[in-house]
Amino acid sequence: MHPILTLVLQRLGLGLILLLAASALLFGLTEILPGDAAQAILGQGATAENLANLREEMGLNRPALTRYVEWLGGIVTGDMGTALTNKLPIADQVSRRMGATLFLAFWAAIISVPLAILLGLIAVRFQNRWPDKLISGVTLASISLPEFMIAYILVFFFAVQLFWAPSFASISPGMTLLEQLHAISLPVAVLTLVVLAHMMRMTRAAILNVMQSAYIETAELKGLTTFKVIYRHAFPNAIAPIVNVVMINLAYLVVGVVVVEVVFAYPGMGQYLVDAVVKRDVPVVLACGVIFAAVYIILNIVADVVSILANPRLRHPK
Repeated sequence: MHPILTLVLQRLGLGLILLLAASALLFGLTEILPGDAAQAILGQGATAENLANLREEMGLNRPALTRYVEWLGGIVTGDMGTALTNKLPIADQVSRRMGATLFLAFWAAIISVPLAILLGLIAVRFQNRWPDKLISGVTLASISLPEFMIAYILVFFFAVQLFWAPSFASISPGMTLLEQLHAISLPVAVLTLVVLAHMMRMTRAAILNVMQSAYIETAELKGLTTFKVIYRHAFPNAIAPIVNVVMINLAYLVVGVVVVEVVFAYPGMGQYLVDAVVKRDVPVVLACGVIFAAVYIILNIVADVVSILANPRLRHPK
């Protein structure tokens, strides 16, 4: 078997094992939490008899292992179950909420990825000069602040003071694309600032590492300008680590939006997860957790595969 195919299959197998382990961990964590969905629905004043009847109706009194196996079998067959609190199919809610989260993550990625690579190239071109120091300083400041603080700062200036953007990101199917983009402008800006610094700094470091190679010196001796040397010779050979950090940050744009969605009351997966945790709706929490874990694992596998394909020793084995 070809070495590349072997490595890809190994990554896929490892991804499945990690996803199974993540599902078991999530289920175990929900089991050890105090209280349950019956308590959350009936409230603190519920009698023991009413709690017992509701737990019997919801199936919460069955062994945890039995419920885990049944839930996992449903996930494998595409059945995420029914929410305990409103009796609605989880899959329908997840499909709608996931679409909203992906819409937000897509526009954040469209802005942040090209901008991070461009700023990384500029920082390398003007290494240790004021453009490099300015870019590094601003991005370092943005990555040092927590997401909610960046969000509230942007809301204060652009929503409260200037009225340029809404403080709540509410979208609906009847809105035009421009109206939707205006509604999500602030959460997109927050996500862009959060992931931009990491991608830019890794791009800069990867290109600077390649710039130490002998063939770069040869290209410079041929009379090529510094920027041509960077984007024609250094950047293509630094693509593997750049793709790795881009994929990790793309995963973050999907699975790390919980705080941003809660701050802006955005109807995505993060808000859905928080609501389910508050109500102790375990099936919804498990479904959201597994989806987030699957997205993160899949994008990391893609990054590994790209790194493998970028290795000429694996593409052309002796």
